[in-house]
Amino acid sequence: MIKIFVDSGSSIKQNEKEKLGVEILPLRYLLGETEYEDDIDLDIDGFYDIFIGQDLFPKTSLPNLDKAKQMVEQYTDKGDEVILISISSKISGTYSAFETLFADNDKVYVVDSLSAVGGIRILVHEANKHLDKPAQQVVDMLNKLKMRLKVVAIPETLDYLLKGGRLSKKEWLIGSILKIKPIISLSQTGVKVVDKKIGTKKAMSYLAKSFEAFGFDSNYPIVPSYTYNVQNLEKLISVTDEKYRPYMTEFDNLDPAIACHWGPNAYGYIFVGDDNIL
Repeated sequence: MIKIFVDSGSSIKQNEKEKLGVEILPLRYLLGETEYEDDIDLDIDGFYDIFIGQDLFPKTSLPNLDKAKQMVEQYTDKGDEVILISISSKISGTYSAFETLFADNDKVYVVDSLSAVGGIRILVHEANKHLDKPAQQVVDMLNKLKMRLKVVAIPETLDYLLKGGRLSKKEWLIGSILKIKPIISLSQTGVKVVDKKIGTKKAMSYLAKSFEAFGFDSNYPIVPSYTYNVQNLEKLISVTDEKYRPYMTEFDNLDPAIACHWGPNAYGYIFVGDDNIL
């Protein structure tokens, strides 16, 4: 039997894990002097009360590796195989830590998603279609699919991506000092500004047309995502061609460990496109 694990960089919530057939290894974040396990010690509303209300920037860290090892070995010790899909190695040390942690366990396959949030969710859906196949075959499928994942989004401000070290100061200057709306992508090359638009309307139009620009594979869902406030996302969907809306089956209010890097009021789409790199 194969068991799928993800970390909370997937933004898969604790209350979704049974439906999706996964176990979740929570990332950790520090708000002020208090450390929290993502989506366990503090719900998303409580997180924003502190994040916005007290203007504290969280510091994120790896999951508790001792706890992760225990959770995974509950399955491998009884003969199951585990596929662990991690948040992108381009933005976190989580993949590297898991690789080292399970290097001697031949029943554990660690997959670098090269993505996050809805991208990992899409990989989970794909893995669940093939649990009757050998684990290595499923891993090979995921490694092929992940190269086509597209994450395109608009943050309200680039300050949080800069503070969290997910964006260079040069890219921050382009977006912030010049007073433009940057389009941010996360793909196999990491986080970067892929385009710049003057004003929210033009930026939304760019995102709305991203399916044509980067291709869209209708065999997979579109995951519309946002942080804190869904209104910007609703506006984006309203200017997106109606033919794409049936594929928007799951909306994701991003988990705190990811939302803290985007800041409140960010919004975007995650989907499977063509092989070209954003």
